[in-house]
Amino acid sequence: MIKRALFVSDHGDPLATLGGKQAGGQNNYVKQLALALEKRGWQIDVVTHWCDASAPRIEKFGTACRVIRVEAGHKGFVSKDEMYTMLPDFYKDMKSALDLSSYDLVHTHYWLSGLIGKKLKEEFGLPLIHTSHSLGWAKAKATGIKDARRIKAEKSILITADQVIATTNNEKQLIQENLESPSPISVIPIGVDQAFTVHGIRSHLRRKSGFEAPLFVFAGRLEETKGIFTLLNAFQLLVNKSEAKFKPRLLIAGGEQDAIDPATRLPLDPKLREAVKGIEGHVEFLGPQSQEQLAMLFNIATATIVPSYYESFGMVAAEAQACGSPVIASDVGGLKNVVQDGITGLLVETKNEIDLGIAMEVLSVNSLLVERLSRQAVRIAKKDFDWDSISARIDSMYEVISNARSKAYIGNRPGRNTGW
Repeated sequence: MIKRALFVSDHGDPLATLGGKQAGGQNNYVKQLALALEKRGWQIDVVTHWCDASAPRIEKFGTACRVIRVEAGHKGFVSKDEMYTMLPDFYKDMKSALDLSSYDLVHTHYWLSGLIGKKLKEEFGLPLIHTSHSLGWAKAKATGIKDARRIKAEKSILITADQVIATTNNEKQLIQENLESPSPISVIPIGVDQAFTVHGIRSHLRRKSGFEAPLFVFAGRLEETKGIFTLLNAFQLLVNKSEAKFKPRLLIAGGEQDAIDPATRLPLDPKLREAVKGIEGHVEFLGPQSQEQLAMLFNIATATIVPSYYESFGMVAAEAQACGSPVIASDVGGLKNVVQDGITGLLVETKNEIDLGIAMEVLSVNSLLVERLSRQAVRIAKKDFDWDSISARIDSMYEVISNARSKAYIGNRPGRNTGW
C-alpha cells in the first residue's frame, strides 16, 4: 500500500542553496526527513512558495519525493515576514495543483505552514503533525520584540495538531509553560546529512589544509540574531590578545554570494565591514556552501561557533559535532540540549563577546581539550542525530495517526471559511 504525506514548508524550499536569505536549518530538515521517510515507503510532496523564479514548478528529489512550488500571487523572493497575507492565495494555488484528498496526513513546518495545515485538517480531514522550528515566545525573549499575531497563531496550531514534534526537551518545556492543554508532544531530535558522518578523517584533513593556527568556523545567515556581530567582536578581542606565532583565523560560511566582495572575500554590508575592521587579514567570508563543503570546514576547525540569540534546535551544532568539531554555542534554547557543556563543546552567555572570546581562547591553546571534546562529540552525534533511528520514530507516529484518522473530519464540506 502506497503511503503519501504532504509537507508544507511555506518559505523553506528544501532544494534551495543553503546559507541564503531563507535557506537554513528548516530547509535542510525538510529535505533530509523526506529522504529518510522515503526509505520507509513514504512518498513525500513538499509544497513551498516559488521564491526562485528560475526554479521549475515541480522538481523531483530522491526517488519518491517532489517539491511543488506555488506562486501565491508573486513568483520570486518574499520575506517570510510578509507571507502571512499570501496564505489564502497559497492555499488556493495548492488546492489547484494537488489532489489533497489523496494524502494520508500533512506535516507542517513553521507557524505560517501550520495555519495552512489547520485548513487542510478542517476541509479534508487530514491528520496534522506540526514542527515549529522556532517559537514566537523564544524570539520575544531573545529580541524583546513580541509578535502577537504569530503567538496567537502558534497557540491555535499547537492545540489543534494531532501531534507536535519538538526537537529538544527545551522546546517542549517552552510550549507546556505557555499552553495549559497543548496537543501531544513528542521530542524527536533532528538528524544530520550523511555528508557529516564521515569519521576518522579529521586529523588528516587538518594537516592537509595547512592551517597551523587555531581555526574557527561559523555557518549560517549573516543576521544579528544569529550572533554574527557578537562573534566578530569576540574574535577581534582574541586576535588582539593573541601573542602566538600563528594568529587565529575565522571562516564564515553563509549569506548571499553577491553580498561578498570576490576580491577581498569580505562583506559588502557596511555594518559587517565595520565589524571586521582591523582583522580583515584573519577573517574570510565564503558565501553559501554545500553540505560537503561545510563538512570539510567542520572537520578542519578547532571549533565551530554558534552564537545565536535563540535556536529551537541548532542544526549547525549537530552537524559540526558529527564531524568531530567541538562547538562553542550560546546557552539558549535547543542549543542547551544539542551541545553538552564540557562534553561536546562549551556553552557561553548569549550576546556576551567577552565570554565567547574566552571560550575561543581556551580551545586555541588547549589541544588536548579539543581532542577530548571532538571524540565525545562524534560518539554522541552517532547516537542522537541519526536519521535512520529518527525516521523510524516518525514513521511509527505517522502510521498510528494515519490509521486512526478521525471520522469526525471526514465529510466536512470543502471551502469552510474559518479565517487565518
